[in-house]
Amino acid sequence: MIQPIQGAPARPPGQEPAQTANTIGEQPLSTMQRTVLERLVIRLIALTQQQSAEVWAGVKHDLGLKNDTPLLSRHFPAAEQNLNQRVETATQNHTTRQMVSQLTELLSQGNNRQAVSDFIRQQFGQTALSQLTPQQLKTVLTMLQNNQITIPQPQQRPSTERPLLPAEHNSLNQAVIKLTAATGESGKLIWQSMLELSGVKSGELIPAKHFTPLMTWLQARQTLSTHPAPTLHVIQTALKQPLDNNEMRSITEYAQQTWQATPQTVLTTAQVQDILNHVFLRRTERASGMIEVRDIQPIYSPFVAPIVETVKAISTRPGFFFIALLIVAFLFWLLS
Repeated sequence: MIQPIQGAPARPPGQEPAQTANTIGEQPLSTMQRTVLERLVIRLIALTQQQSAEVWAGVKHDLGLKNDTPLLSRHFPAAEQNLNQRVETATQNHTTRQMVSQLTELLSQGNNRQAVSDFIRQQFGQTALSQLTPQQLKTVLTMLQNNQITIPQPQQRPSTERPLLPAEHNSLNQAVIKLTAATGESGKLIWQSMLELSGVKSGELIPAKHFTPLMTWLQARQTLSTHPAPTLHVIQTALKQPLDNNEMRSITEYAQQTWQATPQTVLTTAQVQDILNHVFLRRTERASGMIEVRDIQPIYSPFVAPIVETVKAISTRPGFFFIALLIVAFLFWLLS
């Protein structure tokens, strides 16, 4: 009778031996596994200037291992994935640094700095290269290298008219971001509307005198975007600087003539924006001293106007012509 081997448990024919405590997953990294990881570590060191020990320590930390714990065969998949992610991130950062370095060198030439500043503000609604995504940076660099960004010519401005300060521009940009979040509109299109309202030409900055009206315009648009039934009266309350009597009369007449709308009529989004544009233009024209002829009142108004109308009525009646002449003489005596 065949006896089992001494020390080995009996098992049915064809059954594999039971795994020992030192299973495959608990074995040290194989030569091939260690080679794969070491190549990734070398690539990461070249991209980040980190030390080898620092990289290995980081991998172990991410895997939840102590620094003095050796990597085992079962740790290989997670370690490889971790290093691949680190290499991918480092590659993107390295590429971004190279693009910024190239852009920085080009910005010092001619009017490139102003051209790029205008371009990223108008196209991406940003004011600094550090705020751009890698793809946006690549677009700017490629267009600048290919001379596809218009170089602005120096603009002549009155000595009393300065462009927006960086802090003012940043405040407007923050308000644009809030309006974009509230309405879903494109920040680029909002900036374009502001440039058009300000009458800014290509390559020219928004005048500082338009800062307050533009902030009022942006804040009012954001407030009114959530109102279910905006009317002229609602617009009045939404403006940080409310309409004065003349402005309210002008806007009411404009709404009546354009849409036959009364102060109580519920307005559409497009009508609200059109009225806000009208308010902005009226205020910036007034600030510039541009008064239309129809806004100029006669010198005798309002005190003498009723008397003049009375004279006109009397003068049409022959019996009172002499009285009319006396009244006219009296008026000349008052105004002399």
